[in-house]
Amino acid sequence: MKDLTLETLIAVFEEIFGTALFWTMVAVAVIITLAFIFVLIRDRSLEARYLARAELSAPIGAIAAILFVQYMTNSGFSDIGGPVDLIVLMLTGIAGAGGLIFLAYVVQALLGRDEEESY
Repeated sequence: MKDLTLETLIAVFEEIFGTALFWTMVAVAVIITLAFIFVLIRDRSLEARYLARAELSAPIGAIAAILFVQYMTNSGFSDIGGPVDLIVLMLTGIAGAGGLIFLAYVVQALLGRDEEESY
């Protein structure tokens, strides 16, 4: 493999996760992102208390993402061999943390708004 292209990455991820699971994960990520954009447009700013609470879920998302990828690839922490493996592991954790922060913020913003307007 001489070139790293988007098509190559998609093929690798489809091989790891399976076609249906990979595209389901992509669709869920797009839906969460669109919901986050909707909340930002609706509220016209980030709500600090929602963001602070959402950030508390980051470690859970990071650990869940790492364990999920290791389960899907049938590997463990003892299989980490070099710097590239550690970089991929850290990027997986960052992606999982960020994804759960987005989701937690959107859920709080969509469910919490009703309580504020009732006062």
